[in-house]
Amino acid sequence: MPTDVLISEVGPRDGLQSVKATMPTDRKFAWIDALYDAGLREIEVCSFVPARLLPQMADAAEVVRHALGKPGLTVMALVPNRRGAEAALTSGVHKLTLPVSASEAHSMANVRKTCAQMVDEVREIVALRNALAPGVHIEAGVSTAFGCTLQGVVPEDDVVRLAAALAEAGADDVGLSDTTGMANPAQVRRLFNRVRAEIGEHTGAAHLHNTRGLGLANCLAAYDVGVRTFDSSHGGLGGCPYAPGASGNVVTEDLVFMFEAMGLATGVDLEKLIHARAVLQAGLPGEPIYGMTPEAGLTKGFVYADGHLPREVQA
Repeated sequence: MPTDVLISEVGPRDGLQSVKATMPTDRKFAWIDALYDAGLREIEVCSFVPARLLPQMADAAEVVRHALGKPGLTVMALVPNRRGAEAALTSGVHKLTLPVSASEAHSMANVRKTCAQMVDEVREIVALRNALAPGVHIEAGVSTAFGCTLQGVVPEDDVVRLAAALAEAGADDVGLSDTTGMANPAQVRRLFNRVRAEIGEHTGAAHLHNTRGLGLANCLAAYDVGVRTFDSSHGGLGGCPYAPGASGNVVTEDLVFMFEAMGLATGVDLEKLIHARAVLQAGLPGEPIYGMTPEAGLTKGFVYADGHLPREVQA
């Protein structure tokens, strides 16, 4: 069914790599199944990184193989370098996401490369994609676009220049990430407008955090200036292990509720998504998860954007 916005679920990657526990592979399968059954059609299922650094992602190839069995699902993986990209492309993913920080300090902490070196890395990965799997989509996400806990202020001019360099290097889309949860709505509108003026249709997703309670407000600000793809995490899992204090992805359940209540179709069944929290908690027992909508339940008189009524749910 056509949707007004695309919700790109990043919990199985961003969420799982940010917690100490490792979710068993079969539980990952069950979680991805539940997310898919709720209507999510783009899921970042893993990252291809050395298992010694992120043991939570040691089963990446198996997880991709399982997710590829879901008809109509765009299977995404994050890759920090050429080696990871080669493994991901070999696994059969449909889309690669590449983190490229606008903060030199964060870039060195996260991938041990300068911002300029990461642009070169993206250029190599694009060439590799063209040779091995030309149908795979590449999105570069500008990390710390709105500020950095290590560097502090990240000049907007730096972000715009980096976005232009990434588009020139061959990235299909260039998104903006509030890695450290420092963004505000005025800043989000201004920076997305500036990036769109620079790279046009290559402007990609908004990856925003709720660290300071502004996640949904920032998503709405991004929507107001033309963004139509939004990253979020089921149960609000995730953050960034290399950005101190950067907790709290936007909660998928709350984001879907906001858009559907506004009359904007997401294609996601909120009741099924809320029930899927039990599958997530079974895979990560004791791990706190977040979300206001699951606690409060759907509002009386709630109607999905496509006009259908919800089933009764005990949230």
